[in-house]
Amino acid sequence: MRAIILAAGRGSRLQQTIDRQLPKCLLAFGGRSLLERHLQLLEAAGVREIVLALGFRHELVEAELTRLGLRSRVEIVLNPRYELGSMLTVHTAAEPLTRGGDVLLMDADVLYHPRIMAALTAGHGPVNRLLIDREFEAGEEPVKVCVVAGVPIELRKKLEPGLQYDTIGESVGFFRFDELASRRLAAIVADHVASSRAHLPHEEAVRDLLCERSQRFEVCDVTGAPWIEIDFPADVARAADEVLPQLEVQS
Repeated sequence: MRAIILAAGRGSRLQQTIDRQLPKCLLAFGGRSLLERHLQLLEAAGVREIVLALGFRHELVEAELTRLGLRSRVEIVLNPRYELGSMLTVHTAAEPLTRGGDVLLMDADVLYHPRIMAALTAGHGPVNRLLIDREFEAGEEPVKVCVVAGVPIELRKKLEPGLQYDTIGESVGFFRFDELASRRLAAIVADHVASSRAHLPHEEAVRDLLCERSQRFEVCDVTGAPWIEIDFPADVARAADEVLPQLEVQS
């Protein structure tokens, strides 16, 4: 099993001052960066093959890997046009995405409990899996997963009016793909890039894969497991004040 961690973006919505702008994966909570926490959880889950897709101030992330003594164990791919968004970043990681075996595709800007990693990596595969949390704030910011009879039918921030579903939850931003699904996803991403849609979020390509029904996906409900995606200054505060204490209690 291979993990590809998407950590290329600038994180402009965090409103960091220019002299202190950091890649979001270097934000620290409880004395450990998000990147360090990711790598420790992957190690505990037995995932040894790690690919970091970097862009903005990548040298700082590489320095963090060196500090952790992991620089030689982590493969790095660079997206020099990271400003265009995560679709192009996934395209940059096409080779490790299609190298074979199950692949974990993970956002780097998430603080989360080990139970979420356990849900993502459980079983020996091959398997396609996405994670949902049924307890989420309404609005257009969360990426929503809609499910009918156990089958995911939609993955988007903004849903079409009148869409029918049995279950709805927020996507945690972590996906697991088997070899066939990984190759198909890479092809869909390449088509987006070739047709001037590289600026779209990579979830649009995952949505295309879900909607074409060429692969079977499991939906794993992680409702109740503490986690937060960090996009805004308020998320940083909530991560430190609300989520981190839960991780320390439940670990």
